[in-house]
Amino acid sequence: MLRLFVPVFLLLVAATSSQATTIKKRPPQTLSRGWGDDLTWVQTYEEGLYKAKKSNKPLMIIHHLQDCKYCQALKDVFAGNEEIQTMADKDFIMLNLMHETVDKNLAPDGKYVPRIMFVDPSLTVRADIVGKYSNRLYTYEPQDIQLLIQNMKRSKRLMPSEL
Repeated sequence: MLRLFVPVFLLLVAATSSQATTIKKRPPQTLSRGWGDDLTWVQTYEEGLYKAKKSNKPLMIIHHLQDCKYCQALKDVFAGNEEIQTMADKDFIMLNLMHETVDKNLAPDGKYVPRIMFVDPSLTVRADIVGKYSNRLYTYEPQDIQLLIQNMKRSKRLMPSEL
């Protein structure tokens, strides 16, 4: 019986150890909330403003709610778009919020979700970078992803007052 047990035990050890080396362990990024687990996210609006100014990168703020089907649909496209993820990682300070901030400039046309806004390194909310809807200026839908990419590129350019 021992002769049968030892080879089976060794086979199980070998199988589990080879399987364990193929699994990549990445620490969980709870701040991403599914918007991009490989991105670095700031925790607060104040931290985002500080890092934007210090790094001379725009702050991209995503307002959303966990149970909102429109937010979830946009999140899926956002997280799955390689161009957006690359730009967000390289060129932006990223913040996603499931609550409103005290800054009234971040809700100029209402407190709706999803809402994506940009703040330049001089800490100015970019009111000139909007989506396609006149009644919800800062909202994007999954089919608006190319517009969001264009707006991300626009937000990387400094405002004329900063030149």
